[in-house]
Amino acid sequence: MTATFLAWSITASQILLGVAMLCATWRMVIGPRAQDRVVGLDTLYINAMLMLLMFGIQTGRTLYFEAALVIALLGFGGTLALAKFLMRGEVIE
Repeated sequence: MTATFLAWSITASQILLGVAMLCATWRMVIGPRAQDRVVGLDTLYINAMLMLLMFGIQTGRTLYFEAALVIALLGFGGTLALAKFLMRGEVIE
């Protein structure tokens, strides 16, 4: 009984994360300002990371956890670069 509840809840969370990824993509495409697009991109990579973690829990493989860590690091670096570009107009001083 516990295993079926866990499988059901993981599937439900994957569906909801997919909907959240669609909303973030919508914000990236339609967002009227550059700041809205950056927030959409930030939300998209966080949701992608969480989706990989859900797949890792579902399958029991550690490869998904490592990929989620790489996405988190690259997404954070990208967010910093975009924020610096929006603040100053240049990334490298």
